[in-house]
Amino acid sequence: MSYAMAAALQTAVYARLAGDGALGALVPGAIYDAAPPGTAAGTYISLGPEDARDASDQVGRGAFHEFVVSVVTDAAGFQTAKLVAAAVSDALDGAPLVLSRGRLVGLWFLRARARRVEEADVRRIDLTFRARVEE
Repeated sequence: MSYAMAAALQTAVYARLAGDGALGALVPGAIYDAAPPGTAAGTYISLGPEDARDASDQVGRGAFHEFVVSVVTDAAGFQTAKLVAAAVSDALDGAPLVLSRGRLVGLWFLRARARRVEEADVRRIDLTFRARVEE
């Protein structure tokens, strides 16, 4: 097992989202590597949790990474969140990311979970993607 490419994958995912024109129009300057401190107003995207498991074989080391990209908004209803989530999915699903270490074999959308965060009166959609990386 190798977790060695995790940072390179995260950097490439962030760069892909930050450089996407559709996302830039929907959430200008509001794509974060971590949720902003305090209560953020408006709509933003944040990279979230990640799970990794071994995918090494006889040829070399590799791993599957399942990671979450969250869309959070204080806009009424889910329409805004769903538009942004669709743009995130479009930007990442099957994207040919170039890693600074290792190589991306594939990147796939797995699932999404939309919910209302009651105590903050915000909407949140967590999109989970799976990446296969190898050295």
